[in-house]
Amino acid sequence: MDAHTETTDSAGPAGPARPADSAGSADSAGLAAASGPAAAPGPAVPSGSAEGAGHAAAPSAARGAAAPAPGEAPVSPSEAPALPVPPALPALPAASLRLLRAAGFVSNFDRFCITPMLLLIGAQLGVPLPTVMLAASGYFLAYGLMQPVWGLASDRLGRVRVMRISLAGAAVAALCSVLAPDATVLIVARAAAGAFFAASIAASITYIGDTVPAAVRQRPLSELMTAFALGTAVATVVAGALAHFVSWRLVFALPGVIAAYLAVALRRLPEPPRAAPGALLAPFKVVLRSRWQWYVMAVAMLEGAVLLGFLTYIAPALEAQGASAMLAGAVSALYGVGSMAAAQTVKRLVGRWTPVRLMVVGGVQMALAFGLTAASRSVPALVVCTLLLGGGWSFMHSTIQSWATGLSPAARATGVAMFGLALYVGSALASAIAAGPAEHHAYRGLFLTAALLTIPLTVAAGVGRARYDRVTRPDRG
Repeated sequence: MDAHTETTDSAGPAGPARPADSAGSADSAGLAAASGPAAAPGPAVPSGSAEGAGHAAAPSAARGAAAPAPGEAPVSPSEAPALPVPPALPALPAASLRLLRAAGFVSNFDRFCITPMLLLIGAQLGVPLPTVMLAASGYFLAYGLMQPVWGLASDRLGRVRVMRISLAGAAVAALCSVLAPDATVLIVARAAAGAFFAASIAASITYIGDTVPAAVRQRPLSELMTAFALGTAVATVVAGALAHFVSWRLVFALPGVIAAYLAVALRRLPEPPRAAPGALLAPFKVVLRSRWQWYVMAVAMLEGAVLLGFLTYIAPALEAQGASAMLAGAVSALYGVGSMAAAQTVKRLVGRWTPVRLMVVGGVQMALAFGLTAASRSVPALVVCTLLLGGGWSFMHSTIQSWATGLSPAARATGVAMFGLALYVGSALASAIAAGPAEHHAYRGLFLTAALLTIPLTVAAGVGRARYDRVTRPDRG
C-alpha cells in the first residue's frame, strides 16, 4: 500500500473515507483557526484517534467555520499572527514520502556512525579517547542547538528549500570529515555536519504535518520513524565493519554522497503552502505563548533523558561484562530493529487505539526494558532490553511527536524544532549526569533510575494528552 492510499483510506472502520480532494484540508482549517476565535465550532480529534478518521475539514470550510484541524489545538487571537491562510496540499504521494524517509535516514546514519569508531579514530590520529570524543559531543551539541534555527528558517524560507540547503552543507562537511588531517579539523568538521544534518528530520516531520490530516498523520510519521531507526541500526553495524576492514573515512563519505544526491533530488518535492513570513521572531512568539507547547516540550525533555540519555550506556554496560566491542555494537543495533518492527504495529493501531493508550504501552515497554537491565547485564537481557526500548520509542515517541506537530500550526516548523531541542537537551543532561556512575560501572543503579523515571514520564504524557483532548474538544468530554 503506498502512502497516498494509506493516508486517504485510513478511516477504515472508524468512519467514512475522506474525499481525495480534501485529504490535506485539515491543516488548512488548523491554520484558519489561527485568525479566528479559540472556541471554534466543530469537534477536533486527536491524531491517531478512531473518531477523527471520519471527519474531513472541507465541510467546515464550506460553512466558513474556523475549526482547528483534527488533533490540533485551537489558537487564540493573541497567539496568532495576522497572516494569510494558504491552501492545503493534496495527500502525500508515495514518492514524496520516500524522499523524506531518505533524508531522515541519512541524518540518523551520520549522527550515530561515529560511536563504534571512536577508539579506532583515536588510535589512527594519535589522540586519546577524550579528545576524539569531542567530535561526537560537538556533533550532538550542534545538532541540538541548530534545531530552532532551522525551524525558523523553514517557516520563512520553506521546508524543501531548507532541506536542500542543509543537505548541501552537510555534504561539504562530510567531505571535510573524510579529508581531516588531524583531530582538530575532524572535530570542527563533525560539529559542522551536526549543524547541517540537524535540519533534515525536523523539516521532514514538519512537512508531514503540513500535508497530512492530523487524524491519520501518525501513519506517515511512523514510516519516518522506521527510516530513522533503520539509519541508526545500519550506522552502528556498517560503520564498525567498514572502519575495521576498510577505513573510517569511508564511513563519513557515505552519508556525504547521499546528502549531495538528496540536495538535488528534493527539487522534485513540492513545497507545502505556508503563510507569508512576518516579523523574524513571530513564529517563536506563537510557539512560546502556547502553554501546551511548553508542556509537551517538558515531556520531550524527560523522554530524551529517560530513553536517549540512558540508551547510550547499553553498549558500555555489555562491554563491562567482558563482551567485545563488536558484540556490544551488534546488540545496540537491535534498538533500531525493535523500533522498525514496532513502527509497523503502530501504523496498524493508529485509528484503533487512542494516543493515550499508545503512550502507555510505550512507557510500559521502556520500564520493563530498564528494569530487566538493572537486574541483569547479560547478553540475552540486553538483547531483550534494546528490542523493548526500540518498541517503546515507536509507541511513545511517535505519538508525542504527532501531538507536537499540531500544537502551533501557524508556526509548525518552529514548534517541531523547539520540541526537538527539548528532546536533545534532556538527552545531553542525562548522559552527562550518568557519566559518573558509568565510569565506576554502577550500571544497576543507573538503569534502575531510568526505570523509575519512566513512570513519571508515562504519567505526564498520558494524563497530559487526555487533558489536552478534553480541553480542546469539550464536546467529547
